[in-house]
Amino acid sequence: MHRQLPDPSQHARIHRIALLFNANKVYDREIIAGIGDYMRSTRATWDLFLEEDFRCRLPGIERFDGDGIIADFDDPAVAEALRGCPLPVVAVGSSYEDPEHYPAKEPYVATDNGKLVSLAYRHLIEAGLQHFALYSLPQAPENRWAQQRELAFTRLRRQDNPAAPIEQEIYRGLSTSAPTWHQAISQLIEWLRGLPKPIGIIAVTDARARHLLQACMTAGFAVPEEIAIIGIDNDPLTRTLSRIPLSSVIQGTVEMGRTAAHLLHQMLGGARLAGRQILVPPVGINVLASSRHQPLASPYVMRARHFIRQYACQGIKTEQVADYVGISRSSLEEHFRRELNCTVHQEILRHKLDAAKHMLASRDVATAEVAVRCGFTSPQYMHAVFRRELDCTPREYQERATTESQS
Repeated sequence: MHRQLPDPSQHARIHRIALLFNANKVYDREIIAGIGDYMRSTRATWDLFLEEDFRCRLPGIERFDGDGIIADFDDPAVAEALRGCPLPVVAVGSSYEDPEHYPAKEPYVATDNGKLVSLAYRHLIEAGLQHFALYSLPQAPENRWAQQRELAFTRLRRQDNPAAPIEQEIYRGLSTSAPTWHQAISQLIEWLRGLPKPIGIIAVTDARARHLLQACMTAGFAVPEEIAIIGIDNDPLTRTLSRIPLSSVIQGTVEMGRTAAHLLHQMLGGARLAGRQILVPPVGINVLASSRHQPLASPYVMRARHFIRQYACQGIKTEQVADYVGISRSSLEEHFRRELNCTVHQEILRHKLDAAKHMLASRDVATAEVAVRCGFTSPQYMHAVFRRELDCTPREYQERATTESQS
């Protein structure tokens, strides 16, 4: 008996959908990934239009011969260009403290700024910090979402401490540009110098968090002992641009994309969703070194750990750490024994081992290459350290990590 083949004429209609995002940003890319997830998990058949270089170009969008649009309304130019658009439009963007700021005609899927900032703030409190600040962006129509995060931070600080000096705790700085880069870092350092220490700082994006890390390295502030830093976005590219791994709040951007696609799918079927608002909470926090604050009494240990955190994988020795701190090796060793109950060498080795574990777990790489890149004198020495500290070989650790990630 022959199985009847499906009739192509009965297939669902293919809808032409435009995605108006600047997908060179991780936030936009993950929203697009969520849209793709929705398409793969449903019978939606969409022909997607997205600029080849991933930038959002608006000229001519009013002539788009399609069936629907999903757009980033954090960009005022996008919202303005789609004003009066006859096609179904789903807006994606930032949440607002004032409900009047949401679009009235389009369903709106928003990242929950209040919960993003609250998650970062509570994390810094749990790290034992008592002083807090926020590194934002200059006021501008395209930065409305950053100002919403300022409002969320201000509300949290007022709840916890009505007398908090909010004006000094929020710093907007300069916009990023080549001509003003040196001036921006210099002004950022001056702001950091005037803050009480230790302090936890929330950056409104990972890019702003990277500025903080760079300013701390330039000025010699120990991260996270003096200044603990947490960003928002969990951008993997940003993490590769700093010696100190950056903690970051993971936004629910993939879920935002799935939700936006679901809403548009409903609208293509005739549903009327004008003015509907859906707030998507953050996924969690990727906690890394930049916010793992540990209160320390000795400024020498703070400076030493700051140096070790940056250069452990370059094969530094105890003498080099002591030279950086500016005291004798024996004095530094005594401070380490009192504060951390370990030697300087053991602290260096711990950072090298952590780096090796991360490399082995994150990609298929030869153990010899890991040994070189993590500052071990030889693969044999790294093998011995793994045996002693983890009771397994580097290869066994890699295989176990691979199996766990696939389960």
